[in-house]
Amino acid sequence: MKKSELLNAPLSSVIAEMGHTDSLAIGDCGLPIPPETRRIDLALKKGVPSFLDTLAVVLTELCVEKVVMATEIKEVSPALHEQILSMLGDTVTVEYVPHEQFKLKTRACKAVVRTGECTSYANIILYSGVTF
Repeated sequence: MKKSELLNAPLSSVIAEMGHTDSLAIGDCGLPIPPETRRIDLALKKGVPSFLDTLAVVLTELCVEKVVMATEIKEVSPALHEQILSMLGDTVTVEYVPHEQFKLKTRACKAVVRTGECTSYANIILYSGVTF
């Protein structure tokens, strides 16, 4: 039996295989996922699971040193943006790029996790840090 909070085997496997600076994206249900990038589809229905619930569990498993979000999140979904920043704390570097550039960056991710989230720009790329 799994001893941590994360129960999804494919997601747990991807995180376990990540090295320093490897990336993992978590996205809303509308984020296009490039065909060459592994898809971990958690979406069950609108809102389930939520982006924030998924991010919270991933943050218990993955040491994150940097994140990338779409610049548009600041204006279109400011409450979500503030919640994300609060969850990340002040030791994680935050970078913003236009949404079109964000979508291109998902090609280099080890995987993209699709949630049931329907909030605009509820997308993030997490870059793995090291615990030592």
